[in-house]
Amino acid sequence: MAVIAVLTNLPDSDSAFNMARELVQLRPAACANVLAPATSFYVWEGKAEQATEFPVLIKTTDLRYAEVEAAIRARHPYTLPEIIAWPITHGLPEYLRWVEQGSQTA
Repeated sequence: MAVIAVLTNLPDSDSAFNMARELVQLRPAACANVLAPATSFYVWEGKAEQATEFPVLIKTTDLRYAEVEAAIRARHPYTLPEIIAWPITHGLPEYLRWVEQGSQTA
């Protein structure tokens, strides 16, 4: 089992806080941080866009990724939400164990 970080962006603080809270309460994630608003620039359906979004950084394990992805997709207002994940290769061992324990099924 490996600890991973998952990132998604939401269009407003309410949806970001709700997403973070639910992922932790449902337990596929040990921790979720709602970060400061960011300005995103992208092309969507052929048109240049600019939007203020609220990043949510989720800590979980690779074994729980599919559940985290499904939970995000079920709650996300975007047609195509950003959901990316990367492995945590280094970290405080006690913290990484806490993430592993907190991401286990209740």
